[in-house]
Amino acid sequence: MRRVLGLIVIGLLVLPALAQSKHPFTFEDMMALKRVGEPIVSPDGKWVLFSAVDVSLEANTKTPHVWVVSTAGGDPRKIISTQDSDRPRWSPDGKRFLFLSSKEGGSQIWIADFDGAKGAVSGTHKLTAIATETDGPIWSPDGKNIVFISNVYPDCADETCNAKRLAEAEKSKVKALIFTHLLYRHWNAYKAGKRNHLLVIAAEGGTSRDLTPGDHDVPPFSLGGQDDYAFSPDGQEICYSSNHDEVEATSTNNDLFIVSVNGGTAKKITDNPASDSSPLYSPDGKFIAYRAQFRPGYEADRFRLMLYNRRSGHIRNLTESFDRWVGTYTWDPDSSKIYFVAEDKGESPVYSISLDTAVIGGDEGNDTTAHLTKNNIKLIVPGFNDDLAVTHDGKNLLFTRMSVRFPNEIFRAALSQPGTAGATAFEAQEVCTDSSGKIKPEGCKSANMEKTEVQLTDLNHAVLSRVAMAPLETFWFTGASNEKVEGFLLKPPNFDASKKYPVKFIVHGGPQVPEGDEWSYRWNPEIFAANGYVVIMINFHGSPGYGQKFIDAITGDWGGAPFEDLMKGLDDAEHTYPFIDKDRECALGASYGGYMVNWILGHSNRFKCIVSHDGMFNTESAWGTTEELWFNDWEFKGPLYSNRELYRKWSPDLSALNFKTPTLVVHGQLDYRLDVSEGFQLFTTLQRLKVPSKMLYFPDEGHWVLKPQNSQLWYKTVNDWVDQWVKK
Repeated sequence: MRRVLGLIVIGLLVLPALAQSKHPFTFEDMMALKRVGEPIVSPDGKWVLFSAVDVSLEANTKTPHVWVVSTAGGDPRKIISTQDSDRPRWSPDGKRFLFLSSKEGGSQIWIADFDGAKGAVSGTHKLTAIATETDGPIWSPDGKNIVFISNVYPDCADETCNAKRLAEAEKSKVKALIFTHLLYRHWNAYKAGKRNHLLVIAAEGGTSRDLTPGDHDVPPFSLGGQDDYAFSPDGQEICYSSNHDEVEATSTNNDLFIVSVNGGTAKKITDNPASDSSPLYSPDGKFIAYRAQFRPGYEADRFRLMLYNRRSGHIRNLTESFDRWVGTYTWDPDSSKIYFVAEDKGESPVYSISLDTAVIGGDEGNDTTAHLTKNNIKLIVPGFNDDLAVTHDGKNLLFTRMSVRFPNEIFRAALSQPGTAGATAFEAQEVCTDSSGKIKPEGCKSANMEKTEVQLTDLNHAVLSRVAMAPLETFWFTGASNEKVEGFLLKPPNFDASKKYPVKFIVHGGPQVPEGDEWSYRWNPEIFAANGYVVIMINFHGSPGYGQKFIDAITGDWGGAPFEDLMKGLDDAEHTYPFIDKDRECALGASYGGYMVNWILGHSNRFKCIVSHDGMFNTESAWGTTEELWFNDWEFKGPLYSNRELYRKWSPDLSALNFKTPTLVVHGQLDYRLDVSEGFQLFTTLQRLKVPSKMLYFPDEGHWVLKPQNSQLWYKTVNDWVDQWVKK
């Protein structure tokens, strides 16, 4: 007994020592983390492939490698280490997988032979050598073909023509471009006369063929997420998304098309004037599920889950009563259910929707909302999740999960209990709704859910186990229109409630990109808190996860309700948390967040400093220099020339005479969403007004700062600026 008591005492003494041995999270810690990609489950359900990116700060590089882990658990292993390798996809028989590598001449498709008994690669070979490079490859379910994306010249009929045109352009001393239509540049690159097309090549090699000829991008530009193209289960057909409107810069009208894998004329299967995307065939081949928005020109409209009947051509809306955005999704192998993620109050839970075949299989008419009750939609897995995959026996769900305290890792959750007839391993929680079927914004009491999740990867344990991090805390307050608004607070490491702490007040971008319990490499709250700050974030009106009405409230009101929410949220935090030093606060934001801190600059003097990254400063000039005109046209209710007064009403530059707060301006030359001239105009104005200011300019970055050493400079410059004006 005396020995046991001694061990307990020693343990009590050691635990505080271990806690003290952890250090605050640093930029170097963040660069040491492996960036885990989506899980790709083998046909036999035994293995999961995934990519993980290694960052070298010294070499200023990011290098992906393919890893494998057993679905039963165990240590993940890097299985291709001799070259960069990304985006693995299994062959239907599970004996091979494809991946992308730039080891020999740009991004090309490679094939790896896989030993299923050992979980190891026995050899690799290069499949393609295409001058216009490859991206996004997928293997046909019959194993015969591989479809991929290539950025080609639309008037070229074959690889030879594309290679010749590309070589001529690279050798020419004249680099001028001629434009004949809008969207001549996008995000961070000029299109230079090329288009993304879907090409097909035999899995055993040969010459590729263009399946989507013409002067249209297939698929449309995307910042990530689910593929916008898919194979039919028999491998004979491709469904893809493409925008064929005359003026792409003002249109979000992506439609779905189907084309034979052997080529021929494509058939359009949707006529919705807004966006249709992310097609995915049901395993039984009867349906194509996809995501749709209903309001043309509005990129932040609600994403519904739709179902296209391949036999009748009829379409059903499955989630009209579910007032959240449907994100990535996947089919259950028996085609009776779809699993999907949807942002909800700072999280991204996994839901399931059971399909009533008597309803969805009928031919009652087109564009009819399926009469599915709320009981058809169940909350399956809470947390911030994404990248769903189901094993072929339907027993396990694979997904990625993140938190403010750790980046993506891969998890497994059992979908059925042994000895039961398909019963969920979780006590599935019905979505909490009001009488009209809308999700209640205040949420509902959590059901008791059995924890059956298994973490399959923990690639960053060695780094994170040595780091002191705080969990994200939430608070609610009454914001604009007397509606409940959610805020988030993060405390610094080694927090002492008796002390006063300065505040970094982070305003999110989008504006429809909410904050929550999620990881970020570009604006990491743990790094911002690490040197002794409280971090506060508000999901103001315009943020997803609280219903579409809440999102729509920002349109035409950019400096109105969101500004009110932010100020009231900070007031509430100051009143609620006595450890906040309200005299030492700095506001930071990028994209829409950059716009908002520019607006704050002219409408409040409560902050000691401001950091404005890629923010809109002059709404009129921003309209003429952006590429995605549909965004500005919608948010300001029309083009500049037809509604100039609303643009001027919410333009930060017109309040310049009120600018007094020291401001750091950050902008990238390659940012075509918000042209670098917006940053230059702001900095020029601040300098002429003699407001303390500095500008950090990146000639080689776009809307985001992505290169490791540039990111290091960004974090140092931003944190030093805040320290200069706020920290004692």
